[in-house]
Amino acid sequence: MISENGSPGSAAPTAAPPPATGANGRPRRVEEVESITIRFAGDSGDGMQLAGTQFTNTSALAGNDIATFPDFPAEIRAPAGTLAGVSGFQVHFAATDIHTPGDALDTLVVMNAAALKTNLRDLQPGGILVVNSEGFEVSDLAKAKYKTNPLDDGSLKGYKVIRVAVTKMTRASVAECKLSTREADRCKNFFALGLVYWMYERSLEPTLRWIREKFAKNPQYVEANTRALKAGYNYGETVEVMPVQYKVAKAKIPPGTYRKITGNEAIVLGLVAATQLANKQLVYASYPITPASSVLEGLAELRRFGVKTFQAEDEIAAVGVAIGASYGGAVGITGTSGPGVCLKSEAIGLAVMTELPLVIVDVQRGGPSTGLPTKTEQADLLQAMFGRNGECPAAIIAPQSPTDCFDMAFEAVRIATRFMCPVFLLSDGYIANGSEPWKIPAVDKLPRFEVKHPTEPNGAGWAGPGHESGADGESGGAGKFLPYRRDELLARPWAIPGTPGLEHRIGGIEKQDVTGNVNYEPGNHEHMVKTRAQKIENIAQTIPDLAITGDADADLLVVGWGGTFGSITTAIDRARRKGRKVAQAHFRYLNPMPKNTAEVLKKFKKILVPELNNGQLLWLLRAKYLAPAEGLNKIQGRPFLVSEIEAGIEKALS
Repeated sequence: MISENGSPGSAAPTAAPPPATGANGRPRRVEEVESITIRFAGDSGDGMQLAGTQFTNTSALAGNDIATFPDFPAEIRAPAGTLAGVSGFQVHFAATDIHTPGDALDTLVVMNAAALKTNLRDLQPGGILVVNSEGFEVSDLAKAKYKTNPLDDGSLKGYKVIRVAVTKMTRASVAECKLSTREADRCKNFFALGLVYWMYERSLEPTLRWIREKFAKNPQYVEANTRALKAGYNYGETVEVMPVQYKVAKAKIPPGTYRKITGNEAIVLGLVAATQLANKQLVYASYPITPASSVLEGLAELRRFGVKTFQAEDEIAAVGVAIGASYGGAVGITGTSGPGVCLKSEAIGLAVMTELPLVIVDVQRGGPSTGLPTKTEQADLLQAMFGRNGECPAAIIAPQSPTDCFDMAFEAVRIATRFMCPVFLLSDGYIANGSEPWKIPAVDKLPRFEVKHPTEPNGAGWAGPGHESGADGESGGAGKFLPYRRDELLARPWAIPGTPGLEHRIGGIEKQDVTGNVNYEPGNHEHMVKTRAQKIENIAQTIPDLAITGDADADLLVVGWGGTFGSITTAIDRARRKGRKVAQAHFRYLNPMPKNTAEVLKKFKKILVPELNNGQLLWLLRAKYLAPAEGLNKIQGRPFLVSEIEAGIEKALS
């Protein structure tokens, strides 16, 4: 965990600071910039995720606002040096408030030819390209499908290319550490990181401290990685082709205690915080699946908070365990991605019929089938809405950023336990793995909700006025527990098995309202279907209205949901600075939608809906509200660039 007391930073000066003197005695210019986007890329074994993470942590400690985007290969063991095996980590750090990991790269660091080929398209013209020249041998070029060496054929003349013999220099820097060649080469990510630290005036100390702690039991590795990191930094100090350092000032952020957090980490903390404050046991049952597995791993580390985790043999078993836990009085939660939701769908229908609380964490990825396991997509919305047999409504919510995952995970537990229903938490691979600074909330400022269980038949204190008899008029009988007696929002009581006098029966066959008896009457079935649907609609009475930001008299409303928030917000800010009248509305609650949704949509003649799918929210808005909406769709396994949404806004307004 990285903690930082945030404090207002100073604005970047308008004039460049005077030249500094480098270690070689020559003048060196330091240029202040507002923000920088950098990407580390290489083979899966090159340690690019670690380098990017360390750069992120150091930038957070330096007081910058940050946003990250890791990019993992889908192949577990892709052949070294191939296009399929490229791993990347992008960091956007700034002196201002930012919402995305950045669009075009200012700096690209590549360790081999394959990394160059897969990432060069994102480097802006004139950008800095740092290449490990020893990753461009004949075999490397062949694996990357290059016919000629791009370092020699003139194809990179539009960039500031810095060729560095990273492998050779790393080996030289650790020569006295008595490592094998393979062990020495594993230090080259720290050499590259040290060089980039010099370029952007980052302190080495946070990473040096991490190295000492990480390899405390292996002094040999501490020394080797320390030497490699410092060697890369010193190379930047002395090499003649790099006369400029770049400086990004501290961001102006509210005072408080901050940590860097990913979306999946925030989900873990949100689930635990909600169940702790509700004084409930958390039972998380899951089958490992990318990109949701780290939620299971994170919760497994929190056993001291009474969290119980279960790695099931398959997706069906996992959701079954979660439902069983809820039946027993715990908060049952299961996590997965799109393919797992397919397998869980029948059991989710059981939770709808029995009206038990269940949270389904769906970290969406590219589909269908196995699809793009490590890439992001927003294509599970309609599956969450309709992907079960019969009339089977469930609540659906979606976080808009990594930090918002905490709040929405908390909210998922509240809704599930208050309304006795399944709740889908639709995250996605982009915000699950991305990170940003999170101001750690004070516990006494977190919302409170109380979970009540009946202790006696039809006792007061757990339910308000409800139906006193079933649809066919059959009474439950005096003194007999009525498991489907409902409160004012149509939620039924949550009775814990074994409570004296509260014997009852639930299951997948249709129930008579109030009594819970098995019932096949046509009128009762229709009544129960409509009651369950209305209960979900009643959730809208407990959630915030849909907010509009931007111009009140806008010519265009841009509507989004989930992880597109950052790109949309930044694009709208840019459009408004150009004089365009644009407004934004972002959905975090998707079923039910906020109760003022129709009113908001009617205010605008033009509506644009950017989504990382083929138009699923667009379909819902058109179907339910007859909204005059048009879609802006991207289905490439990658998040929106701000420039893509800017272009969509311009096209819609033209």
